Amino acid sequence: MIRQLLTALALSTVLATPAHAWWNDAWTTRTRVELDTTAKGLALPNAQADVLVPVRLHSGNFDFALALPDGADLRVVGADDKTPLPFEIERFDAINELAVLWVRMPSVAQGSDKNLLHVYAGNDKATAEAKPGLFAADHAAVLHFSEPADGPAHDATSSAVSTTVMQREPNGLLGGAVRLAGTPLSFGPNARLVLSPEGGLTIALWLKPDAPTESSTLLALGPVKLMRVLDQLEARIGDERLGGAALPGSAWSHVVLTVGQGKAQLYINGKPVGQADALLPAAATPAMVLGEGYKGLVDELQILPAARDAGWVRLAAAAQGMDGSFIKSQKESADGGGESGGGGYFGILLKNLTGDAWAVIGVLIVMFFIAAAVMVTKAMLVQRVGRDNERFLERFRADFTGQGLKTAGEFVHSTLYRLYATGEAEIAKRRERGMQTLTGASLNSIKATMDAVQVRENHVLNARMVLLTIAISGGPFLGLLGTVVGVMITFAAIAAAGDVNVNAIAPGIAAALLATVAGLGVAIPALFGYNWLASRIKTISADMQIFVDEFVTRAAELHGPQ
Repeated sequence: MIRQLLTALALSTVLATPAHAWWNDAWTTRTRVELDTTAKGLALPNAQADVLVPVRLHSGNFDFALALPDGADLRVVGADDKTPLPFEIERFDAINELAVLWVRMPSVAQGSDKNLLHVYAGNDKATAEAKPGLFAADHAAVLHFSEPADGPAHDATSSAVSTTVMQREPNGLLGGAVRLAGTPLSFGPNARLVLSPEGGLTIALWLKPDAPTESSTLLALGPVKLMRVLDQLEARIGDERLGGAALPGSAWSHVVLTVGQGKAQLYINGKPVGQADALLPAAATPAMVLGEGYKGLVDELQILPAARDAGWVRLAAAAQGMDGSFIKSQKESADGGGESGGGGYFGILLKNLTGDAWAVIGVLIVMFFIAAAVMVTKAMLVQRVGRDNERFLERFRADFTGQGLKTAGEFVHSTLYRLYATGEAEIAKRRERGMQTLTGASLNSIKATMDAVQVRENHVLNARMVLLTIAISGGPFLGLLGTVVGVMITFAAIAAAGDVNVNAIAPGIAAALLATVAGLGVAIPALFGYNWLASRIKTISADMQIFVDEFVTRAAELHGPQ
């Protein structure tokens, strides 16, 4: 029985321990990337094989501080954490903490959340492994528009460049983009592409048009054209036309045209918007013209010499776009710690705090400890004062001979005793001067002296209470200041880097809100403590006022004219 129990305990321990394989111990950090093709993510109509997917890295899912400045230590490994995957770095910006990698995945299963890959970093002895030409195997042309400055546009599949100069826009969809103002980008004959009626073609690109124009050619590839007429998308394949769907302005849209096996299909954002029977006209090594008469942004142009299916189109639109429910990523460390939930969320917030937010939170922490110290010391004081006042008042009202109340050690914290001692001292002074009977003027003088002592006692009770009012009113405003500045810095960094992915924005915004939470964390306890202390101090002050009147009344009875 004992052996069976130990076996069951060991088995449950093994099963309860999460698997956390690590490809190579020389790399200290990694990002786990999941492509969710279930109904909660992207419902693919069919599985896809040998696909290229972009992976966005940002401060929320990748530790740029541990990586080499140029990303030379990056490695991409498959779901089994053993198989290296080919990848290409389109962009690596360690300063703004943004990067884009293109990874070739052998397959993306349908209806699965196990389409995984891991991006490793954190090895300062590693040398660059990513190689350009990842798209050359199955693409006829790929334009990322991620060149460092204005100039010719470079084809990622070959050494071809545009014959005209582009105006680069750093804030594109994935990285850089090209801004066109009616003058097209022209490319010479494409030796990697031959159009024929028996062949196939896929054109995919991202567009962000400005105001509608009467007619513009988005892309001309020999006899195949993508056009925008007013705000309508249209495709022309020789003499055939299809489309007529709206292409919205001032927003990124993924446009895809596929032609093959006698069918032409037009898509916008992964959804079919036009279909026609069409064959590709014959054209050997056609030239390419991008954006004749078009005004707006263009990003990530891909041309393939085969007709891709609807699953490929949906996958490309979701993977390259802003669909946060499809691609999920999280930062992990070699010790098995992830940052996806529980305490990890708090770790993400702390890591993404800006310097100004840390400064504000530091001030708020000091304010909190000061407020806490004031509340604790004041609570102890009013408790002792209230207790000694009750004891003294009970003795005072039981016997007003004055003989049993002269031991100050019994009522060391009693404000009423100090008032009583002041009144007795004033009466004793007058008796020493031979005044056996107290006149009305003497009683008024004694009361005035006791009132002065009462004021000083109130000052002692209320000392440092202003620090609580500062915490109550100033804490939330300081926290709000840290949040506003943190949000401003986050948006400024996103604008400068050009990545508007929600996963890049969310950590900075959430971290900025932590300053407001800290401000409220200071103000709320201080508010409760201040109200309780103010109520107790008000009660003690009222008791002192009543006692002064009571003492003067009894002094008049005992020592006044008979």
